[in-house]
Amino acid sequence: MASKITEITRRDILDLIFIEGINLYGRLEETEFLSRLWDLDSMPSTDDRFKNATGDIWQHTVNNNDWEPGWVFSDPRFNLMSGDDETFLKFLCESIHPVVRSDATECERLKQLYNNYLQNDGYQLSEKIKISGKPVFIGRFIGTSESPGIKSAKDVLSGTDVGYVSQQITRMEAAVNQDPELAIGTAKELVETCCKSILSECNIEFSKNDDLPKLVKNTVLQLELTPADIPDEAKASETIKRLLSNLASITYGVAELRNQYGTGHGKLGANKGLQPRHAKLAVGAASTLAVFLMETHKVKKANNS
Repeated sequence: MASKITEITRRDILDLIFIEGINLYGRLEETEFLSRLWDLDSMPSTDDRFKNATGDIWQHTVNNNDWEPGWVFSDPRFNLMSGDDETFLKFLCESIHPVVRSDATECERLKQLYNNYLQNDGYQLSEKIKISGKPVFIGRFIGTSESPGIKSAKDVLSGTDVGYVSQQITRMEAAVNQDPELAIGTAKELVETCCKSILSECNIEFSKNDDLPKLVKNTVLQLELTPADIPDEAKASETIKRLLSNLASITYGVAELRNQYGTGHGKLGANKGLQPRHAKLAVGAASTLAVFLMETHKVKKANNS
């Protein structure tokens, strides 16, 4: 199977390790660390004085210490820069394992740094279990941040007069995998912003306390949902209203669910709150709804001009 983690992401993480001065092996020696992932005794030596990888790695990292930092990434025996995703992810997870690194706060910080790059290829390090009260991580494929409807939202809404809309779309897209709760809240705000923009252009007053369902309902009342010349226009209009109401209910409902889980950001991996799949549901529904409302509003303006 082709690797999903690109060379770009791998090199970005390698650069991060050098820039941050991260000691990948923590409180272990390199042979101790690597032997947790590979059978070093059965791997060949690059130094003819030793019969296996255990000997030459010890010689050049402990006894003489004459190998460059980060040598493991260029060593073909480990194939970290072009090998399979599973091996690369296991290596990163091992660098934040509680046996390797005792400080849970440092482990969490490194996990977030790794995830900032891994999420571009649809991966995330997340907690699997706890050992002695400390998290052990595993790499999971969560999909890319592109969510249903978000491309249309970029195309249609970014060109509106509401500059804040573009910021909301960017924030929403970036947060889907990294901060699902933020993405869900922003999805709700996106629909609210579009509704308020349309109502303002139609000179319709609204209260700042109006909730999302009420804003959507009032916005829909101002729009021509169906062409005037189709058969049974009233029935078609009611069907569309019901569909739009359902999209609003999804967006509003997931936001309420987020509130039940708690809205704090930057939680540790132990948090069992909403996941990227929940965020994609809210973002997809909100984007689809906002695009339809704004496009319908533009059509109405064009017909009335």
